[in-house]
Amino acid sequence: MTPTRREFLAQSSLAGAFLALDPRRAFPRQEKEAPGLRLLILGGTAFLGPEIVAAAKTRGWTITLFNRGKTNPHLFPELEKLHGDRNGDLKSLEGRKWDAVIDTSGYVPRHVRDSATLLRDAVKHYVFISTISVYEELSKPGMDESAPVAKLADETTEKVTGETYGALKALCEKAAQSSIPDRTTVIRPGLIVGPGDSSDRFAYWPVRVDRGGEVLAPGDPQDPVQFIDVRDLAEWTVRTVAEGTLGVFNATGPTEPLPIGALLEACKKASGSDATFTWVDAGFLGEQKVSPWSDMPVWIPPVGKEAGASRVSSARALAKGLAYRPVEETAKDTLARWKSQPEERRAKLRAGISPEREAEVLRAWHDKIGAKKG
Repeated sequence: MTPTRREFLAQSSLAGAFLALDPRRAFPRQEKEAPGLRLLILGGTAFLGPEIVAAAKTRGWTITLFNRGKTNPHLFPELEKLHGDRNGDLKSLEGRKWDAVIDTSGYVPRHVRDSATLLRDAVKHYVFISTISVYEELSKPGMDESAPVAKLADETTEKVTGETYGALKALCEKAAQSSIPDRTTVIRPGLIVGPGDSSDRFAYWPVRVDRGGEVLAPGDPQDPVQFIDVRDLAEWTVRTVAEGTLGVFNATGPTEPLPIGALLEACKKASGSDATFTWVDAGFLGEQKVSPWSDMPVWIPPVGKEAGASRVSSARALAKGLAYRPVEETAKDTLARWKSQPEERRAKLRAGISPEREAEVLRAWHDKIGAKKG
């Protein structure tokens, strides 16, 4: 069975508008540096974590990592590393103090509650990385942080699946907020993309376009898409700590609606390929069992129950300085990272339709169009 958008987000998280092409908005000059700040990161060694470390290091902060020491243990030999397990072994955190903690690895409410309770008097600020999958439904375009969140019939469950992921994250938010009231920031990213994403959920497009030739393009070129470069998310997350920003924030982008046509053109410009795009309507793709989001990454038809999935408002975060780099830069850097991987890794993308299946669907589409013309 093909995974839904929510299931794909959960799996990816656990494994690991041409306006967007304009020059990047600069951060306001009044941004606080908070020199000498002591930062604890729960996690810190996969995808978003290393980017948060990089952003914090540029400010000269003192950084401590807490994790099991199993994922990329070779990273950051210069940093203090505390080993433990969020499932019951937090001993190495006891008796210590930091100015702030960024929680990048909380998926189970009990784990978040335990860490937040332990750190209540040890930190001034708790930042929890959540997800827009917390929302009960995504049918309304433009929805903001006030929208209802998903709930579980059994709130004691701790099994993270495509069905429980969003509701568990909502309970994690609640656990952090109740354990450290008035000192918590909740950040709800959308699809996180860019160099270092091992899921290939965005990489499919720059890699496929770079290959050139006729590209199967889904739906209508004006269908909106949303995502955030991991580096932009990391920089803004660190900024919320520097400025003491509290509250709940959606964090997806870009600033203005980005059509998927603009995304694919940005990929073409980034690669310099000879790719051409054949736009195939959503109804035909459905008949061919080509699924949004998994077979055609990033894209979701803007209709029905997920009509607003790619039109979530991040106005609150934008007002607090969230900024986005050009999508062409994200595409170019993602492609460069892909090309630097070993040959066996590049043998098959982990997301998106296979070349053979793409060719079959394109032939079927041309046959249908040809029959209509005949």
